[in-house]
Amino acid sequence: MSDTPTPPRYTVAVRTLCEFTAKAGDLDLRFTPSPTGQEGVAGHGVVTSRRGPGYEAEVTLSGDFEGLRVRGRADGYNPVTNRVEEIKTVRGDKVEIPQNHQALHWAQAKIYGCLLCESRKLEKIDVALVYFDIISQRERVLKERFDAPVLREFFEESCRRFMHWAEREAAHRVGRDAGLAALAFPHGTFRDGQRLLAESVYKANATARTLLAQAPTGIGKSIGTVFPALKAMPTQRIDKMFFLSARSTGRGVAVHATRQLRPNADDTPLRVLELMARDKSCEHPDLACHGESCPLAQGFYDRLPAARDAASRAPLLDRATTREIARTHNVCPYYLAQEMIRWSDVVVADYNYYFDRSALLYMHTALNEWRVSVLVDEAHNLVDRGRAMYSATLDHAAFRGVRLTAAAALKRPMDRVYRQWNALAKSGEAPYETRDEEPAAFVEALVQLCTAIIDDMSEHPQRHDATLERFYFDAMHFLRLAEQLTEYGGKHSLFDITRTARKRAGVDADLCIRNLLPAPYLAPRFASAHSTTLFSATLQPADYYRNLLGTPASAVWMEVPSPFQPEQLDVHVARHISTRYNHRQRSLPAIVQLMADQFARRPGNYLAFFSSHDYLQQAAALLAETHPGIPAWSQARGMTEAGQAAFLDMFAPGGQGIGFAVLGGVFSEGVDLPGDRLIGAFVATLGLPQVNPVNEQLRERMESTFGQGYDYAYLYPGLRKVVQAAGRVIRTQQDRGVVWLIDDRYARPEVQDLLPAWWEIHATRPQSTLAASSLQLAE
Repeated sequence: MSDTPTPPRYTVAVRTLCEFTAKAGDLDLRFTPSPTGQEGVAGHGVVTSRRGPGYEAEVTLSGDFEGLRVRGRADGYNPVTNRVEEIKTVRGDKVEIPQNHQALHWAQAKIYGCLLCESRKLEKIDVALVYFDIISQRERVLKERFDAPVLREFFEESCRRFMHWAEREAAHRVGRDAGLAALAFPHGTFRDGQRLLAESVYKANATARTLLAQAPTGIGKSIGTVFPALKAMPTQRIDKMFFLSARSTGRGVAVHATRQLRPNADDTPLRVLELMARDKSCEHPDLACHGESCPLAQGFYDRLPAARDAASRAPLLDRATTREIARTHNVCPYYLAQEMIRWSDVVVADYNYYFDRSALLYMHTALNEWRVSVLVDEAHNLVDRGRAMYSATLDHAAFRGVRLTAAAALKRPMDRVYRQWNALAKSGEAPYETRDEEPAAFVEALVQLCTAIIDDMSEHPQRHDATLERFYFDAMHFLRLAEQLTEYGGKHSLFDITRTARKRAGVDADLCIRNLLPAPYLAPRFASAHSTTLFSATLQPADYYRNLLGTPASAVWMEVPSPFQPEQLDVHVARHISTRYNHRQRSLPAIVQLMADQFARRPGNYLAFFSSHDYLQQAAALLAETHPGIPAWSQARGMTEAGQAAFLDMFAPGGQGIGFAVLGGVFSEGVDLPGDRLIGAFVATLGLPQVNPVNEQLRERMESTFGQGYDYAYLYPGLRKVVQAAGRVIRTQQDRGVVWLIDDRYARPEVQDLLPAWWEIHATRPQSTLAASSLQLAE
């Protein structure tokens, strides 16, 4: 657009440019009904299909200004009427578009108008905002005619406002890549196995492939994956690295790894951002998130530029640093962190930020066409987390409460849903029932209710009913998943009803769209990344994770040999004890005696894992009664983070005692207790999931899909938890310890095949009538 074009040094999307330059005023997150992404795409299709022949949809445009390239796709252009359109879908005729949102929409439309005038040599153009209501299918059009010079002036002014930042970003990228190219491994030498892991991660990034890496606990997987991924960024032109974990401990380790890699941040100008959940970041949880209620939301976008500038100069935006900057500039720390995603090189976050339906990192990646390297920590957790992300449950009892307090305008649609819901509750006597399809009459009633809720909230924007809003979000999530129930061959999810008797009269029926196979939903996430590395100590069998996660066909599975030697860990199978549900009461004396004998032979700190809190408490009580001299402490239900920290603090160097924990809980993975802080573990269960109707449905679906129903539903998930728990004992090559696998079934070949190959397993002689040969494998 200048007389002497300069080669672009920085590229920005139209939407990103406008969000940077056109947003002003308050942060306003009051509930406003909005279409889903799928509904938005469909709405755009309806509008463009009405425009007749010659209409151009999704017009790709770009323009340069003083080293800045701006690119994007205009929603539509009609060459006959010479009108460019920015189409926005809304839900409900009465929805009011806030002025600051309209300003953003106008800015986008005018930029596209400018780019069209430039590319088509137009002297003027009509610029239109088209608000399309997906419910009524009606359009509301705001239109204005602009001369090309006016639009060019607006474009150039927007670019100038962005240029200072763009130039800084371009210089940062050059410095970042130079620093990463010279980056050295912080520990001088790699641990055994760590070099192979690092080389494999680097190669996966260099070849743009997905890697599943099984690597033993204790070899330093976090820094062994972060370092090679960073080294690959300059040569592969990778924009961002996302480190994703299911637990806060995993995210903490990743942040620590970036600190180790950059003892002097000036040598490697790398911006690292840690994303925290909203409930852990909000400074005013008792206030609504808009300018009329929260002081940090009032004028947020006016104060954001200064806060953003300060945040961009911090090499590490962990929770504490982000909060400090936000407090200095009087802005919301949660939304400051979200703003800094696009200006960071490494983002450390929970799985849901990339893999969930409305995943923020995934949305940014698609919108900005970023090349991203994704690292998935403790990736075995992604199976269950993926299922949870793509499942939705509606609570019958909770709905009755919502119905009693709802506004009068909602009575009729509430009653329709209530009748249909009660009909489902009475349609069978079984406590649990599955159906191939969602109930059409109920779904239709629920759609009508959601529409009514939207209309009511639009008419009364000042009314805030948190319970009703929560129900609305749950209902919309349910409806969106119900729409996809028969997609992908209908194998990924099912509709089920869980009936329970009410305290008085009647039956409650909780309704669920339950995901069993997350692969169809997760596969697009892998496809959008330049490279993804999934790593864990338990990623076998390989096909189990490939099939359930939906990794690309080109994905590589590899195993890092353990650096630990068999003599470091004594693994014993107590084959004289059965921990099956029916035998648990009888098993307690033998388990407690085994633990006491081991403690007497080698006093020190031990972890004892049980399948449930009840089983745990019974064992702990019996130990205290029969061996009061052995110190013991127990995991409690619903422990706070402070309680968890206190539990782990009991494992002091040189200490003695037994900590009781639930297998599969917070203390069975992601816990690092090296040296004599932990010298042994007792695992009094196979960890098999409970046999219940839901898991039986999972078994049947896995059997019909993969031919290994029992293994997929029970055996593999159970043994994974066991290996993770036992992995707490040996953390370094200097550690020595013992693991007791307490159950006769551990002696079976098909079970031992799923245990680490470096373990040398010793079996004790049967001392009970509960012999292995007389018992079934299933719980």
